[in-house]
Amino acid sequence: MKICRTIEEMRETLANYRRAGESIGLVTTMGALHEGHIALVHAARERHARVATTIFVNPTQFGEAADLAAYPRTEAQDLEMFEAAGVDVVLLPQVDEIYPDGEETIVETTSLGNMLHGAVRPGHFRGVTTVVTKLFNIVRPDAAYFGEKDYQQLAVIRRMTGDLLFGIDIVGVPTVREADGLAMSSRNARLSPEDRDAAPVLNRALEAAQAIALPGVPVEEIARTIRDTVAAEPRARLEGLDMVDPATFRPIITGPLDGPVGIMISARFGQGDHAVLLIDQREIHP
Repeated sequence: MKICRTIEEMRETLANYRRAGESIGLVTTMGALHEGHIALVHAARERHARVATTIFVNPTQFGEAADLAAYPRTEAQDLEMFEAAGVDVVLLPQVDEIYPDGEETIVETTSLGNMLHGAVRPGHFRGVTTVVTKLFNIVRPDAAYFGEKDYQQLAVIRRMTGDLLFGIDIVGVPTVREADGLAMSSRNARLSPEDRDAAPVLNRALEAAQAIALPGVPVEEIARTIRDTVAAEPRARLEGLDMVDPATFRPIITGPLDGPVGIMISARFGQGDHAVLLIDQREIHP
């Protein structure tokens, strides 16, 4: 596995692949890898001659300095995991190379990135779309792979990629979960043991929603079931609950259930600077 510390080195390596006529699949990460990331690598490996990855803790998508500082950095372990998974090349750039002094350009989906979770975390998706645009321009992959757990992020990246005519196939990969149902996330490592025990309540809330998702059931009842399930766990504080049309992301607030609904929930575990915001999602079907 080739390890590149500069953009120039990464581009030279990828140019050699292209000259050989080899397709490239990209997996972008912020490190602190888990099996969810490796599932993305495996999906890319199935379709491409070469798999390129990135490890970059992107400062522009963090709303709080403490959250950025607390994000786990596990480079040596991450590189071992990537190599074992069959990654061909990984880029680990410095912040000042991705964001040089004096830069003025941002990339933003003006509507989709500022609703729902984007309203809970102002500026987050602008940071995501800006850095993903930069990484796409560095790598120029044939396809890029993202987890379906980040439901809105996947929609935002698909919209951005289409709007900017990148010509890159955006592939969603199903959420990978722990044995108790907790969606795998790099943030899970920051949970206290007590909060880790409590965190599967998010998946239980989504399962409870699916359990009552019969045709004609009021969507208000589904929302109430989710809220009540999370409220029953004293260590969880529900931050956001959004129910949308999966095709348009139009909010679904009232009325009978008559088709699939995308549900996104976010909750905080812990107190003060040590609080951890977790998200989960599921499409329910009557």
